[in-house]
Amino acid sequence: MGANLSGRVSDKEGLVQPRLGDLPESCVAMVLMNMDPPEICKLARLNRAFRGASSADLVWESKLPPNYRFIVDRVFDETTKLKISGKRDIYARLCRSKSFDGGTKEIWLDKNKGGICLSISSKALSITGIDDRRYWNFIAIDESRFQTVAYLQQTWWFEVSGEFEFQFPLGRYSLFFRLHLGRSSKRLGRRVCNSEHVHGWNKKPVRFELSTSNGHRAVSQCYLDNPGNWVDYHVGDFVVDNPHALIKIKYSMTQIDCTHTKGGVCVDSVFIYPSGVAKEP
Repeated sequence: MGANLSGRVSDKEGLVQPRLGDLPESCVAMVLMNMDPPEICKLARLNRAFRGASSADLVWESKLPPNYRFIVDRVFDETTKLKISGKRDIYARLCRSKSFDGGTKEIWLDKNKGGICLSISSKALSITGIDDRRYWNFIAIDESRFQTVAYLQQTWWFEVSGEFEFQFPLGRYSLFFRLHLGRSSKRLGRRVCNSEHVHGWNKKPVRFELSTSNGHRAVSQCYLDNPGNWVDYHVGDFVVDNPHALIKIKYSMTQIDCTHTKGGVCVDSVFIYPSGVAKEP
């Protein structure tokens, strides 16, 4: 029976009937182009034809963003580019979170749909008063993908902003600030949160703003709450209709009512990812 599964089968007249393994790799590749990457990897285990077709450049180029060449040039150094062995290798490398711009940003592909996801560290943001240690400090923390967050003890003027220029694939994107009220740490192997400096966020909402060079703008307001937990605050969405055009994104959050102080917040990062796609790689 095992021979029948792997070899050819003869009918009653002695004619050899073709089997799945007899399909040309080019035909198999055309089929695989219409499947998601996890399905392609499963089918690659069927036989030699599927295994060969699953490595074809035309299959994996169809899974990469149309502007993948820009991403490769922007993210990978020259040494890494020389090691790339094909489109499947590019896809695999981009599915793993890849840092760039001196480790202040990370990019990855959603493994199922191939959407571009980005994270921008607090060290790549403009924070008013960041150089005055009476107010702000960068602290090490293992709950951040960058292992460092900006921690505010107290200030009258809370203002955090940034901008980023990139080529995005077609689609709708969401932008979030990742924040945490209180300072978390570990004690005797258990997570604890110090809320000593948390105050002022219930008096006035924080204003979030987003604008892009292709004409999109969003403004929202929200009170910071939920101490002891990381919260992704939605700033707004923008739409990309030209995958080969550079888009500059500007984003900010402010609470500049100087009638009261506020403090005790950790600023981790900014997330940008296709609407409806999970952030983590």
